[in-house]
Amino acid sequence: MRKYSALLLVLVIILISGCTNNLYSSKETTQSSNLSKPLNQSQPTENSNESTGVSAETEASGNSQKLEVVENSQKPEVNVIDYNLVKPDESGQIMVVMFHNFVETYPTKGDNDYTTTFSEFNKLLTELYEKKYRLISLTDMMNNNIDVPVGCIPMVFTFDDGTVGQFNLIEQDGQLKVNPKSAVGIMESFNKKHPDFGLKGTFYLNLGVKTTFKGAGTISDRLHYLIDKGYEIGNHTKTHVSLPDVKTSQKMLEEVGGNQKLMNEFVPGYNFNSFSLPFGNASKDLKEYVIQGNYEGTEYKHLAIMLVGANPSPSPVSTKFNPLALPRVRSSGRKQVECDLAWWLDTLSKGKSQFVSDGNVSTVTVPQSKQQNVDMAKLKGKQLITY
Repeated sequence: MRKYSALLLVLVIILISGCTNNLYSSKETTQSSNLSKPLNQSQPTENSNESTGVSAETEASGNSQKLEVVENSQKPEVNVIDYNLVKPDESGQIMVVMFHNFVETYPTKGDNDYTTTFSEFNKLLTELYEKKYRLISLTDMMNNNIDVPVGCIPMVFTFDDGTVGQFNLIEQDGQLKVNPKSAVGIMESFNKKHPDFGLKGTFYLNLGVKTTFKGAGTISDRLHYLIDKGYEIGNHTKTHVSLPDVKTSQKMLEEVGGNQKLMNEFVPGYNFNSFSLPFGNASKDLKEYVIQGNYEGTEYKHLAIMLVGANPSPSPVSTKFNPLALPRVRSSGRKQVECDLAWWLDTLSKGKSQFVSDGNVSTVTVPQSKQQNVDMAKLKGKQLITY
């Protein structure tokens, strides 16, 4: 009996040993988590496996977990990243890009500084995607709700003036569809090929101007199409007036609040949450009416004011972040100029500070050297991680 018991014990030990070797080989560990490592990896101890850094206790418990994963044909979840490889910096700058006109070809006259051709826009989307930029909404940026994959860089698209090249509808087979020869049409086509790039943007409109997105359908049809697709609509005054030219509070209320009132007529219940300064000009004496007010019973309040600037925006957790003076980067025109989008893409690629995601919407990760750039009050309950 003792002989058979000893033989049975030897067989059990061999089976356990074989399972352990197969499950924790260094080759398999590298393949399943090539971008991850423990946050606080300790040095090997007497009870640890020196080749893997896994303690005997962890290894034993890991066997049952691994067997369960194999049975369910699932890969183990990776919850941590290799900070030295990814180098996340969520205190870095974010480019809020400003677009205006889109055309098939450049006009023969004019500098076309604020004009982009459809072909250039298509190439731009490919370039941004390959450089790991991903689109987010302005609202998500404002709320520090930035959800892009680990190692990727968030970007916000904004479009001023409601020009036909940005977006228009055409009638096809008795239905209203987006014109493929428009910025929105190009974005939707690109999104079908690369859904992880994102389909986001904010359109700043002057709803008192009858040419807004001129094309098929009513203005209500056009607005509903964009909103249903997840785009956002912002305030740009009723008639694109230069704010310094407005001298009375009543006129300012009419231009700013009147635009919100029209929006409620076209899309009941939709409230602007951001405002873009026409021509980039701010009002010195009546600026409080730009932020909030009440026009003929229609209340409005803007949480962000967009500038016509030349710089990326600070991170929403940065000590320098001011949503009521949010800078933007202008799109590149026929001729590239300093501080346009092409210039910034080149400049930021050379190591300048920009937002790089840790892939976790619940945390804010920054290098230790940049911890002082974070305003703790702006974390909104998120965990700050430094490395």
